[in-house]
Amino acid sequence: MSDLQFHQFPCLNDNYGVLVHDPVGGETFSVDAPEADAVLKALRDTGWKLTHILVTHHHDDHIQGIARVKAETGAMVIGPASPSIADLDRTVAEGDTIDLVGEEIQVIATPGHTLDMLNYYLPKSSAVFAGDTLFAMGCGRVFEGTPAMMWDSLKKLMALPPETKVYCGHEYTLANAKFSMTVDGTNPDLIARLAEVEALRAAGKPTLPTTMGLELKTNPFLRAADATIRTNLGMQSASDAQVFTEIRGRKDRG
Repeated sequence: MSDLQFHQFPCLNDNYGVLVHDPVGGETFSVDAPEADAVLKALRDTGWKLTHILVTHHHDDHIQGIARVKAETGAMVIGPASPSIADLDRTVAEGDTIDLVGEEIQVIATPGHTLDMLNYYLPKSSAVFAGDTLFAMGCGRVFEGTPAMMWDSLKKLMALPPETKVYCGHEYTLANAKFSMTVDGTNPDLIARLAEVEALRAAGKPTLPTTMGLELKTNPFLRAADATIRTNLGMQSASDAQVFTEIRGRKDRG
């Protein structure tokens, strides 16, 4: 078992930042830097010294704080080889590993939302940082890739152990749950999850992290093979990728 400490905190309008700290070795990394003030405050609140920033993708709401946070902490910035990401000290890609916080972090390329999207998986700690690839009961809008590419990326995450904690880039859960009911509304796990999420949000509490096992039961974007969803969509004989594409299109139009 890992003894890592995780600190999730809100940034901007609906982003989340996460700090991960190894109390033994002292290393701390931030997943992205959506907002410099928020990241620096989280460091003050925890008393941790930032050593690294792991970047998921080039969208501004994930990287706009990097320059200032790096300048004030001296952190090493690791991320995809994207010309849109300044201040990178090391680039990584699919299949690479990062030795950090006393663990081997596996780099998973998940293109679709952006072509440079990377997720970071910590097997020892059973955690994955999914950026904007996977959300609770949702997935990222396909901006740069294709729906088929996004489906292939999601399948990589679906193969992770069900106990894997999934840290997502945004608090979109309630809206995603309500949409999910339109395509999988008789799913008892989804009905229960919606009620739980409504209660959490009403209390001002975060709905994340989720787990891969919970997402496999409640997230329609991962359930393209489900017979009930296929019947609801009138796509009984379609491929999984086609069903996913239809669900993603309905969410986009909604």
